[in-house]
Amino acid sequence: MPQNADKVIDHEMLFREPEYQELFKNKKENFEFNHSDTKVQEIRDWTKSREYMEKNFARDSLVVNPAKACQPLGAVYVANGFHKTLSFVHGSQGCVAYYRSHFSRHFKEPTSCVSSSMTEDAAVFGGLNNMIDGLANTYNLYKPDMIAVSTTCMAEVIGDDLNAFIKTSKEKGSIPAEFDVPYAHTPAFVGSHITGYDNALLGVLQHFWDGKSGTTAPLTRVPDASINFIGGFDGFVVGNMREIKRIFDLFGASYNIICDPSEVWDTPTDGEFRMYEGGTTKDTVEKALHAKATIVFQEYCSEKTIKYLKEKGQEVVVLNCPVGVAGTDRFIQAIADLTGKDVPEQLIKERGRLVDAMADSQAHLHGKRFAMYGDPDQLLGLTEFILELGAEPAHVLSTNGTEDWAGKVQKLFDASPYGAGCKAYPKRDLWHMRSLMNVEPVDFLIGNTYGKYLERDTSTPLIRMVFPIFDRHHYHRFPTWGYEGALRTLVMFLDEYFETLDANTIIPGKTDYSYDIIR
Repeated sequence: MPQNADKVIDHEMLFREPEYQELFKNKKENFEFNHSDTKVQEIRDWTKSREYMEKNFARDSLVVNPAKACQPLGAVYVANGFHKTLSFVHGSQGCVAYYRSHFSRHFKEPTSCVSSSMTEDAAVFGGLNNMIDGLANTYNLYKPDMIAVSTTCMAEVIGDDLNAFIKTSKEKGSIPAEFDVPYAHTPAFVGSHITGYDNALLGVLQHFWDGKSGTTAPLTRVPDASINFIGGFDGFVVGNMREIKRIFDLFGASYNIICDPSEVWDTPTDGEFRMYEGGTTKDTVEKALHAKATIVFQEYCSEKTIKYLKEKGQEVVVLNCPVGVAGTDRFIQAIADLTGKDVPEQLIKERGRLVDAMADSQAHLHGKRFAMYGDPDQLLGLTEFILELGAEPAHVLSTNGTEDWAGKVQKLFDASPYGAGCKAYPKRDLWHMRSLMNVEPVDFLIGNTYGKYLERDTSTPLIRMVFPIFDRHHYHRFPTWGYEGALRTLVMFLDEYFETLDANTIIPGKTDYSYDIIR
């Protein structure tokens, strides 16, 4: 074999060695019994045609590679945003392994989450005993201050009652009667990870504000001058939450961050393992009831929570993951209006620097066509920013987007001359996106790691701006929100543009007439 102790070859080059190439050839010829290469290429080419796209968009009973995850993933995200809170998923171990690995691969940090480990017997007789034992083990082994319970498909299909199970577990002595166990039903077969985020966050607020499942008196709201902030499900939370706090601090505002996992997913390497780090404390959650207003950064990620906040008498400022100048302006003005304070000079300067950077680079991005997919709120923010840059968001696709969301995107298109001919696609998947990119090509694709297969298939450069990002490191440490975040986003767009331009002009004597030193 080509590899031994004296010659260790990385996997990138190992499988190009003659021995492996012979193995692959033998496997294909003697075991795969595939169609001829000519026939495979013929069908591949047909799937890139307009005829196939029409058939593809006509399907209504099949989803191919949806650009979303399931509800419990969002619930696990929420649990990680509260101080010394451990996520407890009532369901199978395999599901929990997926949630943990998904976050750990994206944030490059360990993600703590436990399971009730339901198996076949629990699927038939119910998972009460799993809950009783699981809560006891969680409480005694990991010493959390709070356990946040959610569910998977298995528990939901058989109808396990979380409220009753938690009460029974306390009666059996698994955990103290007064121990905080907020919960949310998060069936993975409906909605998406943003639905799970909403359900779990609502469950935490209801637990503390409405009497802890009937064990204490509900809290009485006494309005004060503070402002709550809810960021929503955000793959850039480490960088973004720090930027949000910095902006509030520049105003000198009194504020409460509700759900803040930015610290637990960015712990230092100093010899100490931090299973719990940072996060919103229980005292802060209770205090948040009294805030005069809540700024919600992602409308479609917090629909039930928004309704609940309004019912509690709070003013709710609803935004759609603002990115860029106009979106950040609305956020900054909201803080100014709520606090009665002038916009800090530092933020005015940052806005001017962003506008200056956009003007410096306008000629390079002007008229470029973008396709993008992701969560509905994030796409609204990115769409507005791309239009501000004079570029065209030609295909905007959200598997968990609604017709209402598509209408909001269309309003952004209609408000800009660069939106002519652009279209939003709610409830579509990445196989639809493949057809769109083949039939109506674009210059760049904005998505997550899974978009690299579209990049390869359509030769369209991918800009990684959407959770999850597994194949690049540390993007999550930098903000995309605020004027500083918009500048970072602009640089990501420009880097991909210039890298692509260099790659397309690199052959000496043939294409290097534009292989320039100065761009």
